[in-house]
Amino acid sequence: MDEDVSRQQAELRRVADWLKVGFGASKLRRPVVRPGSVRRLALLDRLKKGGSFPVLSMVAPAGYGKTTLLSQWAERNSQAFAWVSLDERDNDPKVLLTYVAEALDAIEPIDERVFDALASPGSSVPGSVVPRLGSALASMTSPVALVLDDVHVLHDPGCRAALPVLADHVPDGSQLVLAGRDAPPLPIARLRAEGRVMEIGPGELALTLAEAASLLREAGITLGQDDLAELHRRIEGWPAGLYLAALSLREGGSVANPVVSFTGEHHLVSEYIQSEFLARISARQRVFLTRTAALERLCGPLCEDVLDAPGTAATLADLARSNLLLVPLDAQGEWYRYHHLFRDMLLAELRRLEPELIPVLRRRAAGWCSRNGLPEEALEYSIAADDVDAVAGLAARLIVRTRRQGRIATVQRWLRWLDERGAIEQHLMLAALAGTVSALAGRAAEAERWADAADRRQHGDAARPDDASAEVWAAVLRALLCRRGVEQMRADADEAVRKCVAAGIAAPPVATVLQGIARVISGDLDDGDTFFEDAVSGGEKADAPEAVAAALCERSLVAMARDEWTQAEALAGQARTVVRRAGIEESFVTPLVCAVHARTAQHRGDIPAARQELVSAQRMRHELADALPHLAVQARIELAHTCIALTDLAGARTLTREIDELLRHRPGLGTLVGEAEALRAQLSKLRGPEAPGASALTAAELRLLPMLATHLSFPQIAEQMSLSRHTVKAEVTSIYRKLGASSRNQAVARARDLGLLDR
Repeated sequence: MDEDVSRQQAELRRVADWLKVGFGASKLRRPVVRPGSVRRLALLDRLKKGGSFPVLSMVAPAGYGKTTLLSQWAERNSQAFAWVSLDERDNDPKVLLTYVAEALDAIEPIDERVFDALASPGSSVPGSVVPRLGSALASMTSPVALVLDDVHVLHDPGCRAALPVLADHVPDGSQLVLAGRDAPPLPIARLRAEGRVMEIGPGELALTLAEAASLLREAGITLGQDDLAELHRRIEGWPAGLYLAALSLREGGSVANPVVSFTGEHHLVSEYIQSEFLARISARQRVFLTRTAALERLCGPLCEDVLDAPGTAATLADLARSNLLLVPLDAQGEWYRYHHLFRDMLLAELRRLEPELIPVLRRRAAGWCSRNGLPEEALEYSIAADDVDAVAGLAARLIVRTRRQGRIATVQRWLRWLDERGAIEQHLMLAALAGTVSALAGRAAEAERWADAADRRQHGDAARPDDASAEVWAAVLRALLCRRGVEQMRADADEAVRKCVAAGIAAPPVATVLQGIARVISGDLDDGDTFFEDAVSGGEKADAPEAVAAALCERSLVAMARDEWTQAEALAGQARTVVRRAGIEESFVTPLVCAVHARTAQHRGDIPAARQELVSAQRMRHELADALPHLAVQARIELAHTCIALTDLAGARTLTREIDELLRHRPGLGTLVGEAEALRAQLSKLRGPEAPGASALTAAELRLLPMLATHLSFPQIAEQMSLSRHTVKAEVTSIYRKLGASSRNQAVARARDLGLLDR
């Protein structure tokens, strides 16, 4: 019961965290159909009759009423709608798929394993998250329409690769609805051939003459038949164009003037906004509209602060009441955004008239967000303002939290932006955090690069201001990488904790874990175990489950070395409970958790359990590599011993080769060097089957395996993984051979049967 309660509390915290990110609650709320919207009765009837199509693709340029039509459909439809409004910041697979999972979960509770995979920083999106989410969608018992609005903003390969898999898992009676300006990343030709997709484009979305008349009447404009027909002909039924024309007419424009002009792609000419609309409204409104277009979202206090004009909140309220181009984001009428097309036009006008003001407005917005508990919004505004120092400071505050949420792609985007501007080299804290995040993600080359940058900044710049926290993380990074041997690792870990004590700040639990590991692989089990006990206590207080799990695993290994197997098994069980409660079963610490469970299961004679632990370790073994050499070698040594005990010599040899490679990169790993030599000697005396099977998959092959379950081609996989096509081809061939498969589908099916991939 206690575990259930803890899990529920963790779930509530997870949901609360996500809904604070990027105004998440508004992204999951179906837009309200505003008074004055034209009812698209013919299209609504078509959508009603198209329920047998599992996929609905709605593609048209901005301003064709895609969102409005879908909102009207949802309002009239008896089935449930799970709605996600997308924006640029959703180009992180964990972010996108978390919103999708939350939207579905609000309709019908979905498998908790989906949220576990989403929460785990090291979980594979194609290997775990997408299959689990697809299965959850396929298992929905009530019809649901999953709407992804503005899907054209998705350019991240991982996000785009997830959508075809979701499309393949839509249950009967439900639909995946993708609305955007460009064709969605789906195999449309195949879906057409299979009769599984309904497509609606600009031709269908264009307003009829009667609908155009209705729109104008709702806007307070009545035209004669000839004027109406002429306006409709010029605008070709484009809803946004007609509405903008109505605004112009309401402000005194004339139908005789060409109120809207088009290029061949049906975009407004740049002169329209100032000559036909902005020129006809008051100066106060014009300034408000153009300058607030620099904002992603608007509320009264933010507008007043950014414009430095008390009372402008009233202008926002007036616009909200009278203008359909302002979209409400909450039920309280506090937050709004401009219609995307309208904002694009206003921004173009702001760039024409006051380009120098745009970064100023965005810096003010960043300051307001920082003062009002929206640090991530502040960071994004600072990026938009190209305010490097502000981004650096905010990123340093947010990186650890964001990584714990599993949003690795978001962290990498921030770091890439800063790196392109040379900022990481100039900030010790950023370099140390970038290296630490890279190490925990298994990106050894990146981790080493940032460790070098941190060393240069810390020791090569006498004028650098003191920053105890930055120096702590720099020492932690050095200890993690263990580039100069175990004695230096011990000194670095001790330095990190000593600096924390001197500065009166809490030591990161990972630093205490590293103190213990350095002592254990120096041959001092007792002292090491004491540090691990402290790490467990400190990690629980700091809500650092990965550090707690690692410390418990290390204590289990110490107990094994003392031949205290009952204690070792209890500690291993505690480690697994920690990762399960935290929902991070797929993490860099997972292989070590599996390794201690495999050893204890094998010791008590539970062969099936030991084999299952070996498979579970395989799923994440590639995450634990030379960026964390001590943990990587420890886990592989224990797994190899289990393989030998189970007469899986091919698996043991593969692990031993990986150990040897790790030790070539990091030769100074103390007692682990001797343990590896003993393992190698033991294995050399054994004889067994030479034909490698699934257990002989290398870390590189295990990293590639989840990509085979996607719809990406081999060249696309190579590009996404930054590998050569030749490497991908060679690894795929080896995977097929070891899995006994002759095709990609067979390999994926075999991997799923073995538990190496989720179904």
